[in-house]
Amino acid sequence: MEKYEITQNYKALINEVRAIIEQGLQTAYAAAGHAAVVTYWHVGRRIVEEEQMGEERAEYGKKIIDTLAASLTQDFGNSYNARNLRAFRSFYLKFKDFEIWNARVPNLQWTHFRCLLRVEDEDARYWYMREASREMWKSRTLDRNISSQYYYRLLQSPKKSEVVAEMQQLTAPFQSDKLEFVKSPVVAEFLGLSNNAAFTETELERAIITHLKDFLLEMGKGFAFVAEQQHIRTEQNDYFIDLVFYNYLLKSFVLIDLKTNRLTYQDVGQMDMYLQMYDELKRTEGDNPTVGIILCSETDGDVARYSTLAKNDQLFAAKYLTYLPTEEQLRHEIEQQKQFFIEQQENKGEE
Repeated sequence: MEKYEITQNYKALINEVRAIIEQGLQTAYAAAGHAAVVTYWHVGRRIVEEEQMGEERAEYGKKIIDTLAASLTQDFGNSYNARNLRAFRSFYLKFKDFEIWNARVPNLQWTHFRCLLRVEDEDARYWYMREASREMWKSRTLDRNISSQYYYRLLQSPKKSEVVAEMQQLTAPFQSDKLEFVKSPVVAEFLGLSNNAAFTETELERAIITHLKDFLLEMGKGFAFVAEQQHIRTEQNDYFIDLVFYNYLLKSFVLIDLKTNRLTYQDVGQMDMYLQMYDELKRTEGDNPTVGIILCSETDGDVARYSTLAKNDQLFAAKYLTYLPTEEQLRHEIEQQKQFFIEQQENKGEE
């Protein structure tokens, strides 16, 4: 394949076209995101109005939401499940004047408002909303600032500039990703599109994950593939699990999370959270507790770790290990795929 030299003129052209594309993506996302926010507010308003016209009982409100969710999810997908409908209801109740604010907070998406819903102090909630819009905070920045009580610390501090500077330094990684908005599942779900988050991983990670999926299925031992990059939404956040299987011999879901660095206790804590979340949201009657496997792509003693819920006894954990691949098997497959990937990249460079 003939190679062309990229001159300064071409570099300038590439940068300019990239800027045009990024601006177009941002404009499209902002329009769809804004439409989603307005839609969710009106859905929440209508639910509250229906409740007020009916019986003054919590059971009645629950019945309305459950009935709506059963119908809407069939027509419009999981964006309108009962959990989200409760969030839309809360959105209306906490921002009844949103129609007034609508045009004054142009940079906020539904992920921002979902963060704001957990702020009970009305003054703080509206302050966070105004600041997030004015400073163009990403939703992760807003989430971090709410969690760290940024509003109250700033209010009480005699040296406000130092508090602001510290916040900006700590949230800089969240703000640096220009195209973070493309990774949000909210717009895709609102438009009724399938949500594929595969692009959030590096090429190497994708190659390893794809290979491991095939490896586990070929292993037998009861593995059935469920999902790749499975999206799990709580009332507060969105999570993506690299691989999900169901093992019909164990009668248990198996979650796999890939890390490209040395295993840390934070990784184990995250997996424990995934397990409890999966047991609560996905496990059905007759299923055993969910199993988690954390894979580290470095070749050391921590290549594979098994993390089970604390309530599982050792005998049950040992039963899991009977059907799951060994650390040595996983280490071999990861290293084999890494080597294959490196050779593939080298061959591309020689073309």
